[in-house]
Amino acid sequence: MEKVVNLILEFASIPVLGCAIYAGWVYKRLSKELRIIAWFILLSGAIELSSTLLWYAKINNFPLLHLYVLAGFLILLLFYKAILRGFISRKVFISIGVSFTIYSIINSVFIQTVYSFNSHALVVQAVLVIILSLSTYILLLNDIVRKQRLELISSLNWINSGLFIYYTSSLLIFYFGDFLTKNFSATINQYTWAFHTLFSTVMYICFFIGLWKRPRKLTS
Repeated sequence: MEKVVNLILEFASIPVLGCAIYAGWVYKRLSKELRIIAWFILLSGAIELSSTLLWYAKINNFPLLHLYVLAGFLILLLFYKAILRGFISRKVFISIGVSFTIYSIINSVFIQTVYSFNSHALVVQAVLVIILSLSTYILLLNDIVRKQRLELISSLNWINSGLFIYYTSSLLIFYFGDFLTKNFSATINQYTWAFHTLFSTVMYICFFIGLWKRPRKLTS
């Protein structure tokens, strides 16, 4: 079992980097909404590659996580703003973005430094993304919306499902991440992060399928 866990962790970067390469390849053929999620995927790929290189060089890579949480969430907020336009006020998204940015910076500077696991910001991010993904599920059940975005429905469902599965599955890991890192053995941490890697892999597979099912004729 330990060998399986080690393999999962060792090849954790492959789904992220593979999806990032595909997102870059099809970027010009994507609609507005899918281009935004492509930004998130490309950011993830860049952070994953940089983080892996720092890890092999035995350099603390937590500062990249702090950057990724803030930048990644703001991109996801733009994605959901594009999907939920006309149903949720633009001011709501601006308020969420500004509030999260301030909170994330305060957390990284005064509470959980950039050289530690920023579990607080990750938990808040996860809760907000779960709320937005549930709102999207409800919106896409509306017959009028389904007709308006018929060509994008399949892609949006896959991408939204990937985000929902990942953030709901990882919420407890984020919440207890700092505690686990400091108080439990390396073996327990390996098993925990192997599960996290599996959830992440599911998300990037959903992203890949969502981009694959993109509309072949751009409408925006």
